[in-house]
Amino acid sequence: MEWFKALILGLVQGLTEYLPVSSSGHLEIFKQILGIDLPDGQNLMFSVMLHVATVLSTIVVLRKLFFRLCRSFFTFSRDEDFYTVCKILVSCIPVSIVGVFLKDEVEKIFGSGLLVVGICLCVTALLLTFAFYSDFRGGQLRKADSGRRIGWADAFIIGIAQAVAVLPGLSRSGTTIATGILLRDKRGEVATFSFLMVILPILGEGLLDTVKLLGSPATEAGAQMGLMPILIGFAAAFLSGCAACSWMINLVKKGKLLWFAIYCAVMGVICILW
Repeated sequence: MEWFKALILGLVQGLTEYLPVSSSGHLEIFKQILGIDLPDGQNLMFSVMLHVATVLSTIVVLRKLFFRLCRSFFTFSRDEDFYTVCKILVSCIPVSIVGVFLKDEVEKIFGSGLLVVGICLCVTALLLTFAFYSDFRGGQLRKADSGRRIGWADAFIIGIAQAVAVLPGLSRSGTTIATGILLRDKRGEVATFSFLMVILPILGEGLLDTVKLLGSPATEAGAQMGLMPILIGFAAAFLSGCAACSWMINLVKKGKLLWFAIYCAVMGVICILW
């Protein structure tokens, strides 16, 4: 893969992982535009590195909260931070089930072209629109810190939304944030929770994919890709992810989701008609 294509895919992954427009859907779109058709080994290796980069960007942006949560959990403090981590673990149950038992079926969907991506982008647009208008009461947008704290049931329901969002074109961040808002949870807390809850599933998927790589002939094909495209894609995904994560948290607090809904609807229609 040429270095500039790796750069573009890295930027797309970093930005769209956090913005509610579907990273998987946009990667498929840009692969079509750039004419990228990587062998399985190279595609898997590059995908793993991009996702690890976005996990690192989450940890960097939310580092104070992240390490505070880790300290509380591993010391069994039984305080609010401890139970927040427990709720994050609960939210990971649905997507873990999908990853273990339905991974092959989901991967088949990713190769089905842009029609599925377009339909899922339109669904994302509808979810964001419902969430946006549900936040209004008497013509006024509710404050970011108003609403309830994320409870155990809310965490599991948001986790189900994350599991459904494995479909290409259905934005993970958009789906989970919209679900939290529809549940009347605090917007700022929902955004932070959404970005933290993806860390374990991405690392778990990366581990499974790495094991799959090491145990198959695809390893040699992956090694032939070269170090430069991987490093460029990783750096681009990390830096753009840091920017997008910070930006998205502020946008959710301000309730500005409607523009993303419009964007997803337009892109969805384009993909369907492509």
